[in-house]
Amino acid sequence: MKKVKKIDIHVHIGARKVLNRFQIDNSDYCTVTELRSKYDEMGIDFGVNLPGISPECRYHTVTNEEAYQLSCDYPETLKWFCNLDPRYGTNSEDTDFSYFINHYKEFGAKGVGEITANIYFDDPKVLNLFKHCEACNMPVIFHIGGPNGHDYGLIDDLGLPRLEKVLQMFPKLQFLGHSQKFWAEISSDVTEESRYGFPTGKVTPGRVVELMRKYPNLCCDLSAGSGGNAMMRDPEFGFAFMEEFQDRLFYGTDFCSPKNVMVFGNYLDKACEDGNISQIAYEKIARENAWALLNRDS
Repeated sequence: MKKVKKIDIHVHIGARKVLNRFQIDNSDYCTVTELRSKYDEMGIDFGVNLPGISPECRYHTVTNEEAYQLSCDYPETLKWFCNLDPRYGTNSEDTDFSYFINHYKEFGAKGVGEITANIYFDDPKVLNLFKHCEACNMPVIFHIGGPNGHDYGLIDDLGLPRLEKVLQMFPKLQFLGHSQKFWAEISSDVTEESRYGFPTGKVTPGRVVELMRKYPNLCCDLSAGSGGNAMMRDPEFGFAFMEEFQDRLFYGTDFCSPKNVMVFGNYLDKACEDGNISQIAYEKIARENAWALLNRDS
């Protein structure tokens, strides 16, 4: 087994310590030095910084301009996506998001996300943003949230009907799915209660599997406890899933704090070492898919 340096498709980092997440773990984002230390320890080459711009999930706002500057100052550690809230511009369904996206593309942004606005997935403002992302050839990382407040992320119902709607509407737009409510749908026994957490036990293939087989524009962000848990809760299923969808899976961490502990990277290494996934699938998931996304023609 040949181990490769991973690319982290999903990390959050600011230029300086500002404001602790007092309701979570009383810490702030990693500094670049802290992140680089974690990356060296975990065998990660570099990460993709996702700015935090929507109010629903932020204590420490990171602007697009700050994310761009960090990528310039630390190019060996950070690339970047721009981020756009569907309510930007005029808070309407006809905002010209291509104006924003093309501007940030000129400064090296390779995608849009993580989209965390807590409005419905098929709200006209969201559809408008997706229309412009598709027109500008910019992949999207989304977080799915709940409808009752006290949450963040685009709202979808059990069974992900609104996600399926947008997959149909924008077949040329590459979507990367993320969050508990996305990954809980890996199994058909998901409930309204369990979709808010990290379900355990055997997986009976559910909506995520169905949508992955049906829509080639749906990809998966394996970051955070949610993505890792979905692959590790039922190893036999997880290995088969990684092998089947190896071309559309992206390794990530979702580091939001120096206190975060991420174990899926080691699990992925061992899966290949033990022969549970192929070397080819391992390299694609760990690095090559992200490399292709970041170096695609604009």
